[in-house]
Amino acid sequence: MERRVAELRVAERLRSTLGPLGLEAHAFKLTALLPQTESWCAKQLRLKGKPWVGWYNAVLQPAFHLPYPDDTLAFVVLSTPSMFDKALKPFVNKERLKIIRDPVDQCVSHHLSRVKEKFPDQRVDVMFDYEMLPSRKPKFLAQTAAHVAGAAYYYQRKDVKLDPWGKKKIFGVCIHPKYGGWFAIRGLLLFPDIQVPFLEQPAPVDCVSTEEKRIELLEQFNFHWQDGRYRDIIEVKERYSEEQKAYFATPPAERFRLLGLSQEAQRITFH
Repeated sequence: MERRVAELRVAERLRSTLGPLGLEAHAFKLTALLPQTESWCAKQLRLKGKPWVGWYNAVLQPAFHLPYPDDTLAFVVLSTPSMFDKALKPFVNKERLKIIRDPVDQCVSHHLSRVKEKFPDQRVDVMFDYEMLPSRKPKFLAQTAAHVAGAAYYYQRKDVKLDPWGKKKIFGVCIHPKYGGWFAIRGLLLFPDIQVPFLEQPAPVDCVSTEEKRIELLEQFNFHWQDGRYRDIIEVKERYSEEQKAYFATPPAERFRLLGLSQEAQRITFH
């Protein structure tokens, strides 16, 4: 019970801190082995004919395991469409006189690093989606984390029964039940001092449930990702504003002017 209360307190504090910034935090844990007993969530998925994926380390090869004890509490952090106005633009305006190399990454880094201040008695480790290991592998697999946390469904080639792609390389993509593809996975927050052996695993919402739609999604994401049609594979409740679409469609070196940053900042950054 005490561990459950600790997890709920952390989750509530994260919601109150990150929610106003257009960020979501979804809990998961790092158990390396599949449990011997079937949870309620696992049973529901089995009854629906869908495999239960297990927690993060349990579904990945050892090379991708996060080096923390079993049952360590973690949260995957997503940016929603409102993050652009609620967090990015205010951050840029505040930091205007400083050197900004990548506005979005620095904005997310700033806010997630400040999360530590909300937990003065806890160790909080932060990993960002752009960080790499010396081996050039990513520090964590973002889409896997989102899937096992129930935040977004990670659609992959194996989710299509009649594979039409032959020897082509097909990458998977996460779809959020509310935002479709109009979101991004930004980082992880890990709490090594909190173990949650009884954390219930939420099932990700299978919102692209037909074979035809899954093929369409993977086709659009792999071969036509620039036009962004894959993001609207489902009916979404919120998407990027036109200003935000223009920002992300612009080459990185030219995005500064869209945020009102000076030419000097661009020159310093990309010299």
